[in-house]
Amino acid sequence: MIRVCIICEGATEVEFVNRCLEPYLQPSGVSAYGTVLSARSGRHRGGRVTVERLAQKISLHYSEADRITTLVDFYGFQDRDGRPRAQLEADIAAATRAITTGYDARYVLPYVQMHEFEGLLFTDPANFEWAEDGWNEEVKAQLWAVAQAFPNPEDINDSPETAPSKRILNIFPDGIYSKPEHGPLIAEATGVAAIRAKCPAFNEWVGKLQAWGGTV
Repeated sequence: MIRVCIICEGATEVEFVNRCLEPYLQPSGVSAYGTVLSARSGRHRGGRVTVERLAQKISLHYSEADRITTLVDFYGFQDRDGRPRAQLEADIAAATRAITTGYDARYVLPYVQMHEFEGLLFTDPANFEWAEDGWNEEVKAQLWAVAQAFPNPEDINDSPETAPSKRILNIFPDGIYSKPEHGPLIAEATGVAAIRAKCPAFNEWVGKLQAWGGTV
């Protein structure tokens, strides 16, 4: 069994890894666990994503797991500076290599989710019913309208004001939707297989994780 450390942007992603992704990967010979991106001091836990912070975190855990990957949002990068996803991933790998003794590129897989984790939840908007207090037919219709307006859930983000998470918060009544509470529940109800079927970048990443275990 290959132990894979997944460095996550926040607690929601860690819960998704531990509750949904880990059991999905087990049959492929992969035991995955999530850890939150944080400074060495333990402060600024999650949310402040930069290439340097990710490289430092990967380097810190490099000798503790068999393989290391990341699950962070493209939308949230503070030092993106116009770089596309592939370039950010390459730069994370390069920065990690520069500070890690014995670095082997085969064991590290930087992954940046387009555009953010919440986009994956639009795979099946019906599962937003887990946000029970705010669920009604109007909310359901608005969520489906967002999902149907884009080729796939990973394309949902046509301006800083319309990131998936902001769309969700605008659709639900104030304070009803909680990312750490409802996000993992919705993802679990949807299922990793269904998310893979509609989200090409996520699908490719999960396939690479399975390959680490020797089974695709």
